[in-house]
Amino acid sequence: MKILAFAASLRRGSLNRKLIALAAEVARTAGAEVDLAEFREFELPIYDGDLDASAGLPPGAQELKRRLDQAAAVLLAAPEYNYSVAGPLKNAIDWVSRARPMPWRGKSIYLLSASPSPMGGIRGLWQTRIPLEGCGALVFPDMFALPHANEAFDGAGRLRDAAVAARLEREVVGFVRLAEAVAPACSAHAPAAPVKQAEIAKALESETELQPPTR
Repeated sequence: MKILAFAASLRRGSLNRKLIALAAEVARTAGAEVDLAEFREFELPIYDGDLDASAGLPPGAQELKRRLDQAAAVLLAAPEYNYSVAGPLKNAIDWVSRARPMPWRGKSIYLLSASPSPMGGIRGLWQTRIPLEGCGALVFPDMFALPHANEAFDGAGRLRDAAVAARLEREVVGFVRLAEAVAPACSAHAPAAPVKQAEIAKALESETELQPPTR
């Protein structure tokens, strides 16, 4: 199974980039093929409905869509901004959500966060779930929040606390196994669904009152 992994941070010294590197390593050890990306590969303008209508997805959104299409699951380290989802990440979710078929739909996603705060960024993860689940992603129930992250890593980028490292390994392996279990039913590369399931999928892709067209 292929997993796309990235930290939704542009900062060179991002703590979330350190955390996602460890999570990707655990997923590889568990047998997954991991595409570890840099968020700058998906650099985007602020979402603009007029730009979308006139030119379609910009290059950064096309690249993120391409990488999502190739993966069955996502490991996403999301920084917390002012108790909520980071603006650059929300912008990326919004741009990619304009593609059809919906690239987020059916993707198993595991959310992580690293923060110097005692909360570890967990408040931002709860907010990050909302647009992803609204776009049809299967967000893993558990989330990994690393508090006091500015003190959590050693010089080699490993977690100093063995118990925290063990928890990260346990949760990422559990996510990989769950994603493997649901991938045959949700993956775009799965065998053709019965007619009824195909009709339901087509209906879900249609613009509805729940997700009105951009005005």
